[in-house]
Amino acid sequence: MTAREILLLGNPQLYKISKVVKESELESLRPVIQDLHDTLIAFRAQYGAGRAIAAPQIGVMKRLIYMHIDNPTVIINPVFKNLSDAVFEVWDDCMSFPDLLVRVQRHCSCTIEYRDERWYHQSRDLEDDLSELLQHEYDHLNGILAVSRAMDGQSYALRSQRHYLKSS
Repeated sequence: MTAREILLLGNPQLYKISKVVKESELESLRPVIQDLHDTLIAFRAQYGAGRAIAAPQIGVMKRLIYMHIDNPTVIINPVFKNLSDAVFEVWDDCMSFPDLLVRVQRHCSCTIEYRDERWYHQSRDLEDDLSELLQHEYDHLNGILAVSRAMDGQSYALRSQRHYLKSS
């Protein structure tokens, strides 16, 4: 397996809706999961950031997210429930535009239901950072990029200029 090229902002593939993963496809997706891991680790080594990646970012149009914070987590066919009414602002970053930050609003908390790599049903309550992160990755599965969720025309900044940004 290997680190794959990450599709960058402007690539029309990033705006497509991903297809549901079927249980029968699970075995054929194992190399993709390994590629997502390798790609995430390579990105982290280059940019010092990166906690999760969605399959469409490497051109695999399946509803699959790989997250690696403390432990690897494979998230297949996620569905959000209980999205909080409360939202917060965050300067969102993305592997598909690594030098750009976009100010967006995300729900403070939610529940995510999904299948894991063994096809077991999982449910996880998320708050704050994890809630924001997985909302971002879920958007990728639906062909939505953070730039489409920008709060206004002044909600963009270069990563190199982040010291000028107000923390929210």
